[in-house]
Amino acid sequence: MDTRVLVSFGALYGPLIFGYDEWWRLLSAMFLHGGMTHLLMNMFSLYIVGRPAQIYFEKRAFLAIYFFAGLIGAVASLAVHPQSVGIGASGAIFGIFGALAGFFLVHRERIGAQSKMFMKNFGVIIALNVLLGLSIPSIDMSAHIGGLAAGLIGGVLLSYNPRWWLFYSVSMVLAVCSALFYLQGSYASVL
Repeated sequence: MDTRVLVSFGALYGPLIFGYDEWWRLLSAMFLHGGMTHLLMNMFSLYIVGRPAQIYFEKRAFLAIYFFAGLIGAVASLAVHPQSVGIGASGAIFGIFGALAGFFLVHRERIGAQSKMFMKNFGVIIALNVLLGLSIPSIDMSAHIGGLAAGLIGGVLLSYNPRWWLFYSVSMVLAVCSALFYLQGSYASVL
């Protein structure tokens, strides 16, 4: 899809975010995709990791992890490539994957074999994604890594107490605002 069309629809794009205060792009980019293949791959991935995550996390916790992993992924993408156009829900989906990893890390003694199997599969999936990311230039590894990290933090925290979803949400808002404040100052002269 033409990048100008994606930008006009609300893609992540540093010059418009920092230069024209179009902060809403941090959210809208999660709902845009580069075509049917991109959309179907993301929806299939969300189905694969989302189903087990809904078993281990209540709805509010699941939504908080998804939403904030997507935001942190967008911020990570802006930090690494402020001049690039970014779209997709991969950061959010990697966040759900990271949350499952956090859950299984916290409960590895209690769950045992299931936890071990998940962590083995987790390593394989991460390795495959790194290989794909290195071989396909349009894949934004920074968004994936940012989302994964935000999800891992959420998974660990919410594994101890699912009611802490509000604390997690406030923490992520503060992290996003702090990072954007830093990036705004860092890129003011560049953009």
